Amino acid sequence: MHARIRSLALVAVAISAVTTTACKKKPVVVPTPAPVVKPFNQDSADAAEKAKRDAAEAARRAAAEEAARKAAAAKLAADIAAAKVAFAVPVYFDYDKSDIRDDQKATLEAKIPVFQANPDMRIRVAGHTDNRGSDEYNLALGQRRAAEVKQYLIARGIAADRIDVVSFGEERPAVAQDNEEAWAKNRRDEFEIIAGANPFKLPNK
Repeated sequence: MHARIRSLALVAVAISAVTTTACKKKPVVVPTPAPVVKPFNQDSADAAEKAKRDAAEAARRAAAEEAARKAAAAKLAADIAAAKVAFAVPVYFDYDKSDIRDDQKATLEAKIPVFQANPDMRIRVAGHTDNRGSDEYNLALGQRRAAEVKQYLIARGIAADRIDVVSFGEERPAVAQDNEEAWAKNRRDEFEIIAGANPFKLPNK
């Protein structure tokens, strides 16, 4: 009987040992998979490099085109400003005269292409005199000078309704001095664009 009990005890001890050992088993460590290295593809590398070069070239062309556009716009603005200044150049008259001097006809002729390039443009011609003579006389003389220029332009094909005339007589001298040089500058017609030239078009453009 004692032998049987001792056998059962030994079996129980053995089972306990096995169970304890099983419970203390270390967890399984799963190794991290190695990164997958893709095989080098020369075609893909070439395509990427070409795309990079194409993008750089497109950016260069865009920058060049923008610079050219700005330069052209700046030149056009400068040309228009110069043309307006040239158009406004006065014509000058001899003392107490309203006839168009031969040396002033080129100034008037230079205005014709501007009229032609801007068919809706209207101007005002303002006649001026020096300060010798009465106010009434100078106002009438300034009016004759402006009218003389208008008739010259009409004879060159410019419609009469595109030209207004006014006289300021001696009221607005270009040079406020009393000497022949100043008087010569004050005997003039001035030109002002009053409508129909926005945008202003350059001749032969």
